[in-house]
Amino acid sequence: MKYRNLGKWGLKVSEIALGSWVTDLSGTAAESVARETVHAAFDLGVNFFDCADAYSGGAAERFLGKVLGEHARSEYVVSTKVFFPMGRGANDWGLSRKHIVEQLDRSLKNMKLDYIDLYFCHRFDPTTPIEETMQVLSDLVVAGKILYYGVSEWSPVQITEAIHIIKENHLRPLSVIQPQYNMADRYIEDEIMDICERNGIGITPFSPLAQGLLTGKYRKGQPLPEGSRATWQADRQINNLLTEENLGKVELLLPIAEELGVPMSVLALAWILRKKQISSVITGASKQEQLISNARASGLELPADVLERIETILDYHPFVRRIG
Repeated sequence: MKYRNLGKWGLKVSEIALGSWVTDLSGTAAESVARETVHAAFDLGVNFFDCADAYSGGAAERFLGKVLGEHARSEYVVSTKVFFPMGRGANDWGLSRKHIVEQLDRSLKNMKLDYIDLYFCHRFDPTTPIEETMQVLSDLVVAGKILYYGVSEWSPVQITEAIHIIKENHLRPLSVIQPQYNMADRYIEDEIMDICERNGIGITPFSPLAQGLLTGKYRKGQPLPEGSRATWQADRQINNLLTEENLGKVELLLPIAEELGVPMSVLALAWILRKKQISSVITGASKQEQLISNARASGLELPADVLERIETILDYHPFVRRIG
């Protein structure tokens, strides 16, 4: 496993991270498999584990904290997020000082930790001034409850405004963002990646395999694999990605993966890691075999001619509008 700095900061994170489970596994057969997968991650050199307070109402945090607690605190970096409703009260959601302070304390209790390494604002809160949110996050860094903080799905304008407020008020810096980024969704390349590079902000993308589209298991003209996410996912995110255009691109990418002797998923992860602005890629794994396969992407450098072929296949056109 290779490691990268979190942006310009001193924290080292594994190129491949393990995202937590979004369902309650308590008392199920899946719980032991998940536990074994976390331990396997340590064996592979993974040191970064991602979670969120809203996953199963805190059950995911409690599970992850229990398993991570079997390892020395210095051996891992753990992140969680705040924003989504955690109750029915008017202040049980968002990015106000009250909700962030209360929810961080709950996350620390859930995971039985004294501090969180990375703390993310899951979404932007239009009902709370950015000044209030950045101030409380900075205060929590000073208090030692979090070490670094960042945002997840914020727009370039929102990120830029946050950076301006932080500098203007001499607050602790915004150190990391966690956006969606994969071969099928490259919006962060238009502006956000440059903003992060200029400000030394690390990028730890989620959904690197586009809900499973980039694993190669969904094939053009073939029925959905039995038991796959596309057959049961309630919000149908993966189904919306299974377009003729996307599946056609996968068909063209699969031979490249075969030539390199790696699964399609490994090609997709290595493609993301080609960018120096990426600190770590957050992957999901429901069993050890998937994690072991994903870990192969760490340190895999794609030849220039392969990258050119991929660019031709993806045919990405950044949004540019000339003014004046």
